[in-house]
Amino acid sequence: MTKSFDPGPLAPEGPFMSGAAAAPDIDVLEIADGLFRSYAAELNRLREKIEAGETGELKESARLVRDLRAATQMVLEERSKVDKLRKDAAGQVGAGALDLVAARDEIGRRLACLRRAGGG
Repeated sequence: MTKSFDPGPLAPEGPFMSGAAAAPDIDVLEIADGLFRSYAAELNRLREKIEAGETGELKESARLVRDLRAATQMVLEERSKVDKLRKDAAGQVGAGALDLVAARDEIGRRLACLRRAGGG
C-alpha cells in the first residue's frame, strides 16, 4: 500500500516551526551593549550630581538603573532559552557532536604522558 502526503503550497505551521524566518534578525548583544552604555552614562551623570551635592534624584536614578538592568537580564535569559529550544528541536548537530577520534587521541596522549612520568 502506498500513501503520499501533500503538504500543500503554504509553509507548515505549528510548534515544530522555529519562526526564525519570519522574525527579523536582531542582534540582541548590540541591544544589550547599547543599554549598558546608557546605564554607564546614567551612572556617570548620577555620580557628577552627587559630587556636586545634589542628592534629590539619587533614589529615582538608582531605581531606574536597577530596573533597566533587570529588564536586560530577562531579555538575555529569554534569548538563551529560545536558542536552547531551537537547538534541542534541531537535534544534536554540529559542534555539539562527540568527536570519538579526537577523544581517542587525547586519551592516548594522556596515557603516554603518564607512562613517561611513571617510568612504566
